[in-house]
Amino acid sequence: MRLHVDQRHERVLQLVRERGSLRVAELAEELGMSAVTLRRDVETLAAQGLVERLHGAVVWPSGASGPAPAAVPSAEGLVVGMVVPTTEYYYADVVRGAREAVEAAGARLTIGLSRYLPDEDEAQARRLLSTGADGLLLTPSWEWGHPEPGEGLWAAEQETPVVLVERWAPLGHPVAGLDRVRSDHAHGAAEAVAHLAGLGHRSIALAVQESPTAPRLRAGYAAAVAALGLSPVAASPLQDAPSRSEADRFERTLEYLCEGVAGGDVTAAIVHSDADAIVLIPRLQARGVRVPEDLAVIAYDDEVASLADLPLTAVAPDKHAVGAAAAKLLLSRLGVSDEGPAARRHLDVLPSLRVRVSCGAAAAGA
Repeated sequence: MRLHVDQRHERVLQLVRERGSLRVAELAEELGMSAVTLRRDVETLAAQGLVERLHGAVVWPSGASGPAPAAVPSAEGLVVGMVVPTTEYYYADVVRGAREAVEAAGARLTIGLSRYLPDEDEAQARRLLSTGADGLLLTPSWEWGHPEPGEGLWAAEQETPVVLVERWAPLGHPVAGLDRVRSDHAHGAAEAVAHLAGLGHRSIALAVQESPTAPRLRAGYAAAVAALGLSPVAASPLQDAPSRSEADRFERTLEYLCEGVAGGDVTAAIVHSDADAIVLIPRLQARGVRVPEDLAVIAYDDEVASLADLPLTAVAPDKHAVGAAAAKLLLSRLGVSDEGPAARRHLDVLPSLRVRVSCGAAAAGA
């Protein structure tokens, strides 16, 4: 059975305390560990003053009756495995944040890509663990951002620490007990609704592409509309009948918004993603819908919103902060902190709203 890093350290200390000294090769064989992993553990323990290294051997500190008081643990030699669907677009900044936090601590990040393929999450995670990863940052390819009943159980069964990144699990699901860090997309959608309401809009539409983000956007949007007493707007037809293709998604979303504006039922819209908004706005304008005069628009993601011909107001999830926070939480589970968190943690990182021209609240060229 693969031992957690803390268990390995405890077993090494126990054996060295009992025998006074042991050769690294002998100790690795007795514990059933690779020599590389054991040397890494010994280096960590030696840096804390708990053991001494001497010519390929591990020696109990002279005159010590028990382990010395622990110094701040070092992450040197630790390997953090990270499984993500892709390193492009949204996840580029998540991975960058995790990598910088891991490397700043002296550890190393290794990546596995699932490409949203069935069962590839588990395969990539097991590969990383087999090649020496001490803990895992996981972004499983769950269709709605959370596991269905019976799905993803392998993640909760790992003996190494696991932190979910941009994913969550329903209460009662075994995975719900894991540490997690995610963007609070519901809060981001609610902030967009509140901003548009503050500009005087009472009829705000939501146009989202189907993704793991969509359910949280819908939840935040609905909560804000109710809390602010805004006029209900007919849901996008895509909500009940998902698109068959990108061309279909754009065409049906265009019709939905144009009909809403023409009927006086919609004066503002939140569009996910900003790439979709960049495609939709010229089509709206070609149909005689002026942005922001006839339809104020806020995009969601802010990957390329500022580069649009009409700069887009956008909700910006702090992806870099999510990756960094997840990595730091995992490192604390691996003992790399003065005082690691005793209880599991669910951390939500709030997105920010970046106001530009498309919502009608910023001067041209802002």
